Amino acid sequence: MWQSVFEELHPGCPSSEAEIARAEGELGVPLPDSYRRFCRSCGAGLAGGLIRIATPLPFEAADLVARGALIAHSVGSAAQALAENPAFADRPFRFDVAGDDPSVLDRALFFGETEDGAFLFWDVQGTGEYDIWVMGADLESVRFGAESLDELFRDLQGPRVAAILGPGAEPLPSRFEGIDEAVLARAGATA
Repeated sequence: MWQSVFEELHPGCPSSEAEIARAEGELGVPLPDSYRRFCRSCGAGLAGGLIRIATPLPFEAADLVARGALIAHSVGSAAQALAENPAFADRPFRFDVAGDDPSVLDRALFFGETEDGAFLFWDVQGTGEYDIWVMGADLESVRFGAESLDELFRDLQGPRVAAILGPGAEPLPSRFEGIDEAVLARAGATA
């Protein structure tokens, strides 16, 4: 399936079923089917030269649970600092959510990030696939991405990219460059 999404597919360290089950247990939600297939087939790596998807792995630098918690903490801390900053007292901080439903942020489970500072999250409402949202690097704009991970990557390779990543975004190359286990293990040893 992922060969039809990425013309150049060089898989990285895949997630095992046990690692996926561990992540689901720690997060308290089932992971979407498209994401599960991605974890087993593509693994850790960089999509389109821009997007890193955290996957359930025993390496903190790439692990879904560790990265998701770090992103959520970082976003929460930044939002709090902006809200408390006296320089912005005349214009209170708020997220600009597409569709004007800020409740998606209450259900956010972060699972990826872009090289230029945006974050990907699921709105973990319902069952099966979860809607994917992208929080811009400005930490204010929140745009709808797609209904599944494969749809997201296909859309990012075409004209819909600007609606997802923001004005001026160019279609991403149809490429996935995996990161193998040895590289992830070295990154963990230096962290």
